[in-house]
Order: sequence, then structure tokens, then C-alpha cells
Amino acid sequence: MLIQKGRYVLSEELADWRMDLLNRGLIEIEVDGEIGLTAGLLPYQHGDPADRLIVATAICSGAMLLTADRSILEWDGPFDRQDARV
Repeated sequence: MLIQKGRYVLSEELADWRMDLLNRGLIEIEVDGEIGLTAGLLPYQHGDPADRLIVATAICSGAMLLTADRSILEWDGPFDRQDARV
């Protein structure tokens, strides 16, 4: 959606970018019922449901979240995150 809105520009096709990341070791995590329930019950006040799912995925999987989203970075919730802006 950020690409479609012109807020993010890729130098290659989206599908090619995804495949490149997968080939470099990126692991995709499927959203399941546990993640959905966690997202809905988060005390985190982010209004974007997609961001809530992203945070819940990091919590449930124990994965580190790389993000540039200031509100996610500032929230003191129980998961590891790294600032992608640096």
C-alpha cells in the first residue's frame, strides 16, 4: 500500500524484491489464530490493524521487529524491536 500511495519506492518489482529477501534468509511468518487474538487484545493503542498484526506476530513468534514506525518503537510492549531509520 505504501508503494501504491507513492510513500515508498522500490527499484525493482515487488515480487522480485520479496524473492530476493527470501533468498537472503528472510523468514515469513503466517498469521494464525493466536496472532489474531493477540493483536485484538493488545493494550497497544495503534489504530492500524495491520500494525497491530505486525506487533502481535513479533510477540507470538519471539522475532525481532525491524520498523521505522515511531509509535511501535516508542511502545514499551514485550517484544524486541530495532529502529530501521538508522
